[in-house]
Amino acid sequence: MTKITKPDSLPPSKSSRQDIEGFLRQVATLPAVRGTGQSGRLIFAMDATASREPSWDQAAQIQGRMFEETAALGGLDVQLCYYRGFDEFEASPWYGSSRDLLARMSAVRCRAGQTQLEQVLRHALAETRRRRVQALVFVGDSMEENLDRLGSLAGQLGVLGVPLFLFHEGRDARAGRAFAELARLSGGAVCPFDAGSADQLRELLGAVAVYAAGGRQALRALGERRGGRTLQLLKQLQGD
Repeated sequence: MTKITKPDSLPPSKSSRQDIEGFLRQVATLPAVRGTGQSGRLIFAMDATASREPSWDQAAQIQGRMFEETAALGGLDVQLCYYRGFDEFEASPWYGSSRDLLARMSAVRCRAGQTQLEQVLRHALAETRRRRVQALVFVGDSMEENLDRLGSLAGQLGVLGVPLFLFHEGRDARAGRAFAELARLSGGAVCPFDAGSADQLRELLGAVAVYAAGGRQALRALGERRGGRTLQLLKQLQGD
């Protein structure tokens, strides 16, 4: 078994306004989604190892907000993926209902184990080769794998047009650096995740979900209705 080394740490910090605005700027650089007559597809992947247990219920609530934002767009299909324990990786069916998805998520319990982000990225590649996936959202707090292998997979997802949105919980410096590199290689973004930033992250996840389901036109309608950070995002979009 691979020996787990203790990761470096950073001082505690909250998600700042600059972090959020930077995240939105990165989202704004994504190409427009072309209408296909089909629901957008988004993979929501989570680290369900023991260190994540205190925040699992909060993440389920954030997930519900995504469906609230996309209910009027004709649908966003979301697949829940998680890893935990000893080499345990699960991928749900594709859900178009927040009730079904939240029921699945609420049944999950965290278990001690190592990270399996490579499994997540390989799964996302397989799914998008079957039918286009617009985005992969991941929430995690550590990374104990080979970054070169992960980077190769993230780059392949970027080529296929699947950006990674990585939400980093906690103070693991190694994970933070790794997540930033994977986001860069895929054309996605990374943003801190902590209890103090829950409201901001709900809005950001809602914007990502709306983008996946309906592209720039849907984001424009959301921004006109909501204002705030979503409207700031829309003002930065170019080439509409």
